[in-house]
Amino acid sequence: MCGIVGYIGEQTCSEILLEGLQKLEYRGYDSAGLAIYNGKTLELRRAEGKLKNLSKSIAEEALPGLTGIGHTRWATHGKPSEENAHPHKAGSVVVVHNGIIENYLSLKDELLQNGHQFLSETDTEIISHLIDRELLDKPLEEAVRVALSHVKGSYAIAAISEKEPDKIVVARNFSPLVIGIGEGENFVASDVPAILSYTREMLFLRDGEIAVLEADKVKVMTLDGVAVKFETTQISWSATMAEKGGYRHFMMKEIHDQPRAIADTIRGRISFGRGEVNLDGFDLEVDFLKNLRRIVIIACGTSWHAALVGKFWIERHTRIPVEVDLASEFRYRMPVVDQKTLVIVISQSGETADTLAALKDAKEKGARCMAICNVIESSIPRMAHHTLYTHAGPEISVASTKAFVTQLSALYLFAIYCARRSDMMDARTASHKLVELARIPLLMEDILKKKSEIKTISENYHKASDFLFIGRWINYPIALEGALKLKEISYIHAEGYPAGEMKHGPIALIDENLPVVTIATKDRIYDKILSNMQEAKARRGSIIAIATEGDEEIDKYADDVFKVPAIEEELEPLLTVVPLQLLAYYIADFNGTDVDQPRNLAKSVTVE
Repeated sequence: MCGIVGYIGEQTCSEILLEGLQKLEYRGYDSAGLAIYNGKTLELRRAEGKLKNLSKSIAEEALPGLTGIGHTRWATHGKPSEENAHPHKAGSVVVVHNGIIENYLSLKDELLQNGHQFLSETDTEIISHLIDRELLDKPLEEAVRVALSHVKGSYAIAAISEKEPDKIVVARNFSPLVIGIGEGENFVASDVPAILSYTREMLFLRDGEIAVLEADKVKVMTLDGVAVKFETTQISWSATMAEKGGYRHFMMKEIHDQPRAIADTIRGRISFGRGEVNLDGFDLEVDFLKNLRRIVIIACGTSWHAALVGKFWIERHTRIPVEVDLASEFRYRMPVVDQKTLVIVISQSGETADTLAALKDAKEKGARCMAICNVIESSIPRMAHHTLYTHAGPEISVASTKAFVTQLSALYLFAIYCARRSDMMDARTASHKLVELARIPLLMEDILKKKSEIKTISENYHKASDFLFIGRWINYPIALEGALKLKEISYIHAEGYPAGEMKHGPIALIDENLPVVTIATKDRIYDKILSNMQEAKARRGSIIAIATEGDEEIDKYADDVFKVPAIEEELEPLLTVVPLQLLAYYIADFNGTDVDQPRNLAKSVTVE
């Protein structure tokens, strides 16, 4: 998760690049850099840490020039450092890059054998060397095209050469890149807000395309060198709307961000061939894991629901007992934790007051503490012994969506990591499970393509005053999450229950006025959930079912059905939650409530 910005034209560009990077800083926090052609050479300026460090350097010593590229980095290959910061230079070529080059080790070995020398630990530096090698007998655009033909993986790149300083060559493959068209100047960025203050005419590159930017023109071609006719898009949004990506609300944009966010969370952390998980360099010793008595997961709200799902995964694959605590209650029950306890705290913001206090208490009692968090350098990661960062990006809507699914993804990675480290899972089994996890973003895209079905269902039920959400086994926490989303943004009373508990109270509420939302995927307890649905139907309840594609039997028991793709049953929560998010969104929108900023709620709860 990194940010790219570039400029070519008639203005001194350092401030333009810094301003663009500031608007992309949520994409990368650990280093930043610029490369600007000063009329004679490409001058690099890089700094470890936040963008303010780079800005200070340039304020102290100007970086003049009319053509340049910039980058703000979240480390994937190589630790955060000035040497690993982008841009990277080889010979006369400078490159910035977002994404992961999967075959960089084999490419690096080949380049080393041919006398190339490397100054960083990154996969990105490989690209600069590949391009520089091709520049011996090719123009820049051709050198980029040929160099990328050797590369496997995802990338958005921008390249400049001292041999052709009147051009910026950019390319995209599974990583976003947008070109801004100006008058006598052109721009490139990894997201619209970085350049929107300078132009509203945008060209969105597609996967497998290369573009050549000069001050007065842009041309596009495929990786095979075939010219592409392109159309630009006139952005009519305000800056805030641009951040929404054209969606009516941040919540809907963030629901659609989820496939990307999950991909970012798992990217670079999985070795499918070895069935291994690498959690950003933090290391739980094998002896510690094998002597661990139990794990306690502490969280609030939506993060607590993620913790409940995580309990299933960790216990199933490690056989270590797991307790899940609400952070607001943890301190007040005199919890028993010690040196053989791992405490995991989950917080989107890293500033949740109750969770922070619970972490402090657990740490003082001698427990090993780990954080799962989205915001780098926030209070909770700073206090914890270990931190597993999610890569959700900024989440603006109060109702959490992409933060939730990235927390789930991180917990699943952690469960596999522990199982492999403690010899509770073999490589073949782990590889299969990780491949299934990697399928989730594409399957989630398939669900989002059918969102109109949920919109129709929502229109039928948005006037209801109460809802009941039920699920069993690993989908019970998703029933809780669905109910929470609905009550948060629509102000409709909703309750989530394990379906097996219906006879112990909730069944008394069911009549023709109560919609019952049932998670009824075709897994090990499918027959039991069908029985629960029949019980609700016998009391004249209206049944909305979230089911599995290909299941025709479910249609006999439900009034309305939405079907999600089939996946390994333990990963179902990552799919079943999406239609429930959409249901809450559309019902709230039909009722005219403030979807993004519901009454009485704040994004980050920093007081007890």
